[in-house]
Amino acid sequence: MRETRIIMGMPITVEIAEESAKQESLDAVFSYFTSVDRRFSVYKDDSEVSRINRNELSENEYSDEMRDILSLADRTKNETAGYFNIKRKDGTIDPSGVVKGWAIRNAARILLDMGHQDFYVDAGGDIESHGKNSHSEEWTVGIRNPFDRNEVVKVIYPRGAGVATSGTYIRGQHIYNPHKPDDLITDIVSITVVGSDICEADRFATAAFAMGKEGIAFIESLVGFEGYLIDANGTATMTSGFKYYTTL
Repeated sequence: MRETRIIMGMPITVEIAEESAKQESLDAVFSYFTSVDRRFSVYKDDSEVSRINRNELSENEYSDEMRDILSLADRTKNETAGYFNIKRKDGTIDPSGVVKGWAIRNAARILLDMGHQDFYVDAGGDIESHGKNSHSEEWTVGIRNPFDRNEVVKVIYPRGAGVATSGTYIRGQHIYNPHKPDDLITDIVSITVVGSDICEADRFATAAFAMGKEGIAFIESLVGFEGYLIDANGTATMTSGFKYYTTL
């Protein structure tokens, strides 16, 4: 059973590769993503994050989910030497760089709690998978060619890990270097990170992209993470252990 809906401004696909799967399981996941969008969207005037940006809420009025995200964002900022920062130049916050991976991980936990073992959740190309696909084989994730989106340049077997890609080839220059906020990142076009789960992979992929070509060395330095970077010339660089995820 597989379904795609547009939520949070992007396609979200959920597939449960079990004959016993029911629509209510998919509905539960999509309902969760809708609630995340209502709380964290900077484009919705009545979202919690928009109200915070308008100084309408004091810290003791923040939801537990908001506290969780702000704590995760602060930890990521500290772990990446400030290359990840949810504070924008105008002083407002945009936590989307951690919300998506966090939400995908939580959605996967919803499916696990419902008893499902074989599934994947894909939100805007960031993926958490579990178990096997409908053919009882390993799930696969393709890294797209940033210069030809119809071409897959590398196939990953995540084996339960999270896979996140940050880049400019779809959404343009939406990621910036907090240390040089006025400079565009033009030396790379994408970086894919494999981590223990999608929340971990996503937050470090965003930071690594902000570092430009140095991002792949940063991923190499992290224990339990692998990465695949494509620069503006189309040259790929991968971390030393990345090949583990490209072979059966």
